[in-house]
Amino acid sequence: MANMTTRYMGLELKNPVIVGANNLSANIDNLIRIEKAGASAIVYKSLFEEQIQLENLELYEQKTEYEERNAEMITLFPNSSSESKYPEDHLLKLKKAKESVGIPVFASLNAINNETWVEYARKIEETGVDGIELNFYTVPEKTEKGYEDIEKKQIKTFKEVKAAVSIPVAVKLSPFYTNTLKLITDLDNAGANGFVLFNRLFQPDIDTDTEKHQFPYSLSNKEDNRLPMRFAGLLHGKISASICANTGIFNGNDIIKMLLAGSDCVQIVSTLYLNQIEVIESIIRDIDKWMNLKGYKTIDSFKGKLSEINSENKQPYRRAQYIDFMTTTSEILKKYKVIN
Repeated sequence: MANMTTRYMGLELKNPVIVGANNLSANIDNLIRIEKAGASAIVYKSLFEEQIQLENLELYEQKTEYEERNAEMITLFPNSSSESKYPEDHLLKLKKAKESVGIPVFASLNAINNETWVEYARKIEETGVDGIELNFYTVPEKTEKGYEDIEKKQIKTFKEVKAAVSIPVAVKLSPFYTNTLKLITDLDNAGANGFVLFNRLFQPDIDTDTEKHQFPYSLSNKEDNRLPMRFAGLLHGKISASICANTGIFNGNDIIKMLLAGSDCVQIVSTLYLNQIEVIESIIRDIDKWMNLKGYKTIDSFKGKLSEINSENKQPYRRAQYIDFMTTTSEILKKYKVIN
């Protein structure tokens, strides 16, 4: 078998296949299956500040619902805590997850307030995980909020988390920034150990029959991987942090593309739901087969071969490529059988 070792966040991984954060990882048996199938690392399901706040609110409402029924009663629950047990339970499960497998386990954190980011980053570190993945995003809901305010706040948050822990810290971003490359460069300069490109954001839908919002969960599709592939190619050789491609990665061929563009590794999720956890075995076999066919002994021998910095043809990474696209309209129509 070819040597597939790669480095991510300063850690050596046996191959570039990481299982991204998802609900499957909440089950210890699944974690063991993931390791047995050959994954090099696991990102445990995310800890959400919103869920902590929601459970605290629901618990408070349950406890105070009947307090005015008897004037002599100060509270119906005098000895119970008003805090949700969700974060402590999550941290305990995270610790058990780390102890159940021999491959690296990373935590995933979604927070809102700076204090929460730092507080739970410290608590996460105490579980013994190998690193933390911060999920940065912002919902465009206030027109008066400037782009600089958003980005500066996220950089500030990262610096505070980085200073609070000693384990590696990666940032998982969305592509929706004024200049995503600039933000990544600033976070890289601030000491980020890795970048996960990109976060698959929740998007609400509308049911036209009921005329109400609905909240579907949609798996990614193969076309989604073109955006992270492009950014991996743009970033390779230009930042110190590791690059991890995410979204729309289903098989070995998809991973090879990401590596050629310049990724150090990838995260997979949707393919596990569609093809079962054991698909990891065939993914790794496909990468090994391709490397042997091409004569590559290591990942580093071809990683970034088609990145912008290493490509003689820069067109794929520039807007001028749009002109080439427009000249091939007839070929596109033929492909989709619009014309003969």
